[in-house]
Amino acid sequence: MIVFNQANTARVEYMLDVLGIQGFTFFEQVQGRGTNGGEPRRGTHAWPEMNSCVITVVNDEQVPTLLESVQKLDLRNPEIGVRAFMWNIEAAV
Repeated sequence: MIVFNQANTARVEYMLDVLGIQGFTFFEQVQGRGTNGGEPRRGTHAWPEMNSCVITVVNDEQVPTLLESVQKLDLRNPEIGVRAFMWNIEAAV
């Protein structure tokens, strides 16, 4: 799962394309606040920015490259913010 400021939408989609990750589910207008001093993203007058989220299932071999790419994107502009979370998928149909 990748959560990111909507300003990074095109960059995240490009990253997935470059990595050959074709399948994903995209959620727009996700609200929240980062744990590392992040400002709220609420879509309100006080906190007008919003986040988005992408969920994708990848092979184990792709995980390190995906996480490294997300980290590079975050380092490019840390105040915008992008985070990735990984968990094991036990089964899918």
